[in-house]
Amino acid sequence: MVKAVVLGASGGIGQPLSLLLKACPLVDELALYDVVNTPGVTADLSHISSVAKITGYLPKDDGLKHALTGADVVVIPAGIPRKPGMTRDDLFKINAGIVRDLVKGIAEFSPKAFTLVISNPVNSTVPIAAEVLKAAGVFDPKRLFGVTTLDVVRAETFTQEFSKLKNPSEATVPVIGETIVPLFSKVAPGFQIPADRYEALIKRVQFGGDEVVQAKDGAGSATLSMAFAGFRFAEAVIKAAKGEKGIVEPTFVYLPGVEGGAEIAKATGVDFFSTPVELGPNGAEKAINILGGITEQEKKLLEACVTGLKGNIEKGVEFVKNPPPK
Repeated sequence: MVKAVVLGASGGIGQPLSLLLKACPLVDELALYDVVNTPGVTADLSHISSVAKITGYLPKDDGLKHALTGADVVVIPAGIPRKPGMTRDDLFKINAGIVRDLVKGIAEFSPKAFTLVISNPVNSTVPIAAEVLKAAGVFDPKRLFGVTTLDVVRAETFTQEFSKLKNPSEATVPVIGETIVPLFSKVAPGFQIPADRYEALIKRVQFGGDEVVQAKDGAGSATLSMAFAGFRFAEAVIKAAKGEKGIVEPTFVYLPGVEGGAEIAKATGVDFFSTPVELGPNGAEKAINILGGITEQEKKLLEACVTGLKGNIEKGVEFVKNPPPK
């Protein structure tokens, strides 16, 4: 029996993510939680003739407790989009507070669950989640993941003209860091990116979200593709938990707590990093170091990534240790 939970189920990512999980034959029970509209989303999805039994909760009447109790996998897309006049710092404080409070619920009601954080910015919200779980004495680095799969999905899609694969997801295009470093030198099956297309392709993978915002004329962001990416990673975690072997997905993890991670932490100088991870019954079984033999161009991208990443990680840790005044 697999119980999956979506925290932030009524939002732009949460609704399509909940739809995909409801349709997934690997999910036996699906619990939805949000501060508004959850009963309506739940009623709508409950009419779908699939395996999962679905329940929905609001904060009242211990809703978070009921949603999380017995959870195996918890996916967190909760948060608000940036609004006109709102600074990035304003947005960070709100979303960081939302993630912190939800993870406190996980620590209390489902500490053994695999926790998959989608809420932006992942390179700060995952360290926030880790600090909350540490404070509660239940932190297991193998069970905490930042979902970076959308970067991978974009890289697969945008390189299809070079991979020539009918299904672009059959290509392995590693994307590391979390400040998005696609390693085109490590693709499998191997294919070449023309030199005159390289920089534009890197930029497109890194700033693919801007395409969507512009196409939606500022009225939305990449919610549907993010929901697909969140589902793809959740499905991989569930399959691995059920014993399927050989599942490797890039994800943002706490390196010192995962086998093989210390070597990557030493090479990069950061404790949190997105790298290909072999998944298993206990979560993150092994972090795979693919930094050897990368190109000079990729080394430069990695250096810039690590500089930004250090500040983002520190910001997340500081938020929990010294919360801003309300």
